[in-house]
Amino acid sequence: MSTEPAAARPDLPGVPPPPPLGETALRPGTFADTVVFVTGGGTGLGLAIAAEFARLGATLVIASRDPAHLEAGERHLTGIGARVVTVACDIRDADAVAAAFDRAVETVGLPEVLVNNAAANFPVPAEDMSPNAWRTVVDITLNGTFLCCREFGRRHLAAGTPAVIVNIGASYAWTGGPGFAHSAAAKAGVKNLTETLAVEWGPYGIRVNGLVPGLMPHEDMTADIRGNLDRTADKDPCQPALRVGRPRELGWAATFLASPYARFISGHTLVVDGANWQRRTLTNPPVVTVRDQMGLGPFDPEATRRR
Repeated sequence: MSTEPAAARPDLPGVPPPPPLGETALRPGTFADTVVFVTGGGTGLGLAIAAEFARLGATLVIASRDPAHLEAGERHLTGIGARVVTVACDIRDADAVAAAFDRAVETVGLPEVLVNNAAANFPVPAEDMSPNAWRTVVDITLNGTFLCCREFGRRHLAAGTPAVIVNIGASYAWTGGPGFAHSAAAKAGVKNLTETLAVEWGPYGIRVNGLVPGLMPHEDMTADIRGNLDRTADKDPCQPALRVGRPRELGWAATFLASPYARFISGHTLVVDGANWQRRTLTNPPVVTVRDQMGLGPFDPEATRRR
């Protein structure tokens, strides 16, 4: 019996569902003897990416600040036969990042692939955003990505070895992200960083690409993001593909970008969202403010002075 949802619009075919979970997009063993380091790899889309590398034979190093996330990720990945190393790491701290890579090297060797998935995000109107909220999201999403890239890149430059970086981005790096000014600005920085490092490090055999997920619901979504989705009763008809994405589809894209078959692809950001970010309507719908979309009352200047 199929576990895929029924068609969102019976009168339109939409994009067919992906192959089943457990299928691989590349040849078995593509990443045998390869160490893959995934930040935020214990849950959600990071774990989905790690799992697809694992199915192709990779040894995984997953990093997170949360011990529970590390435990959950290790349990899932070992359950599908992967060798897994977990490292506690706050990617905002350069020394902690270096220590995490030291741990990886000591246990399984220098990672050949880095997936920068860890990020921070929550919806808030820009006028309500505290300086600390801005700093925290930018520090984790942009600065943390840079620190991991730098540590990984330095080690490969010193060793003279080729390597691959995949930075997880967001489509509002191009479009802006009303309600997510902090994250949108940070992800725009990640996109630019990806393009810059691809040119700087290309001569040394280090490829750098970006990967952007579309709407891919999963059980590890934060309460605020789940709350936003819950305000839309049926997500499938809201996508040009007439369905949402599956986390494994992002994993398949990541494994391709890191594979030998993508060796001439660098400085590119691949969007895996069924064309949703390119949607336009023939006529403009009425504008609904971010505050109204979030169910907030009028702006309160007294409240913001206390932040």
